[in-house]
Amino acid sequence: MVSKRFTAGAVATAATLALTVTGLVAPANAEPTSTRTFTVVAEDGVSADAAIAAIRSAGGTVVSRTDDVGLFQVTSDRADFASRATAAGELIGAAEQKAIGRKPKLDRVEQEHLLTQAKGVAKGHGKKLDPLDDKLWGLDMIRADQARKIEPGDRRVTVGILDTGVDASQPDLAPNFNWSLSRNFAPDKTDVDGACEVASCLDPVGTDDGGHGTHVAGTIGAAANGFGLSGVAPKVSLVELKGGQDSGYFFLDPVVNALVYAGKAGIDVVNMSFYVDPWLYNCTANPADSPEAQAEQRAIIKAMTRALNYAHRKGVTLVGSLGNNHEDLGAPRTDVSSPDYGSTPYPRPIDNNSCWDLPVEGPNVIGVSALGPSGKKADYSNYGTEQISVSAPGGWFRDGFGTDTYRTDANMILSTYPKKVLQEEGSVDEDGNIVAGFENSVFKQCTTDGECGYYTYLQGTSMASPHVSGVAGLIVSKFGKKQGRNGFGLAPDLVEQHLYRTAAEHACPEPRLQTYTNEGRPAEFDAYCAGSLNFNGFYGYGVVDAYAAVKSPLKPHVQP
Repeated sequence: MVSKRFTAGAVATAATLALTVTGLVAPANAEPTSTRTFTVVAEDGVSADAAIAAIRSAGGTVVSRTDDVGLFQVTSDRADFASRATAAGELIGAAEQKAIGRKPKLDRVEQEHLLTQAKGVAKGHGKKLDPLDDKLWGLDMIRADQARKIEPGDRRVTVGILDTGVDASQPDLAPNFNWSLSRNFAPDKTDVDGACEVASCLDPVGTDDGGHGTHVAGTIGAAANGFGLSGVAPKVSLVELKGGQDSGYFFLDPVVNALVYAGKAGIDVVNMSFYVDPWLYNCTANPADSPEAQAEQRAIIKAMTRALNYAHRKGVTLVGSLGNNHEDLGAPRTDVSSPDYGSTPYPRPIDNNSCWDLPVEGPNVIGVSALGPSGKKADYSNYGTEQISVSAPGGWFRDGFGTDTYRTDANMILSTYPKKVLQEEGSVDEDGNIVAGFENSVFKQCTTDGECGYYTYLQGTSMASPHVSGVAGLIVSKFGKKQGRNGFGLAPDLVEQHLYRTAAEHACPEPRLQTYTNEGRPAEFDAYCAGSLNFNGFYGYGVVDAYAAVKSPLKPHVQP
């Protein structure tokens, strides 16, 4: 496998580049303007005290700080603050805060079944532990139903969901939700989220007004309790790391702070089902970008690299989705969608050697592609030998062409979902009843004491990566060791190696050029599978296998 992960040299180069932002550079004698908020990144080797002194000298006030990665949230009423910070030798520069990440667009990929009429109703997959488990073909594909007989997960093992939140009132998530470790790092921002629901604008832990994080959490670790459905690792602890806004955007500070916290809190696994905006690819010096845009992207690369490296050093196994742009990450197409926030997109040829899709192309991240029930790569899924690690069920609405399962909701991934979001989407009414026409895509289960949980189908690489995060949690549960007085865990390099070694090898299709014309896709979706049985661009080291992962002994010195 040739992996385009960051090297020490690349990080050092990025650290020497200064940052300014369009519209913020002003003459040295500029008059004060309205207060703005900036993210400031310190140079390598600069102490926090020295960085803060430089920030103050430039006219800024430090609001919060993350010393472990040299990141500071700063306010300033100077129009020339960014240029003054750039001129300081202790700082890389200052960027006015704007959205840099967003979960995959639900209306385009994840909820395709709601945009096009389903052709029929697929059958279940036989009797399982929980009532809705017969609809979880993904658990069958990765043999999670067999794995739990050996290892269902250990309560000491923590899996973090870095996402839009987790609805802890959901009866399938409540038993495994870790209240003491869960945190919200993303206060509501009225310009993207609307009015704040609470006075502090910081939503309480255990809520999810976006829905995405709750769906991810259910796949990882919904309890096997005879109710609703169960997850891959039904006895691990679920930790909310809210780094995404209610609207689905991801800002730099919350994401970095969540990753640093995960390392400090001893979280074992972190799932990252989002991608970085406003740039589809963050490049160090794309000629198509302005100097200001180039500098902004270098700052994003630097901050994310530091945070991912920090979490990994502290023992966190990092899992990320490859993305839903039907693209070979090693040979990216011209980017015509960036920047998709704050200004007008324009064509950007992408140099694979100097541009990264973050966080999945960041250091130490296990990249996951998405498969349909047939085992084929889903048409939307990114791929490529450069960054893929393993593959997993992500759902594919259009799978099964020529059969009665084609274009059925059951081809997708069913998981937990907040009632509030379903009501906002119009599939559940004010009384909590499923609206007519949604009976095959939304499900409701109630306990004997009247508590009800809701479930819906989604598809995407965002649904594939939590299958892998769940298996990673099982590996830590099975082979983890006591660490210190109260700790428990397993080195992320060992988790990653065992995950790859036990994955079920899957050859490229024949012919290797897979087309999706029967499924109604244009030639742009055609995908060529490079590589061998042992490792290729569609499946990586193979389809993640929960049963093999907990049954096979750990072999630290045996490479996949």
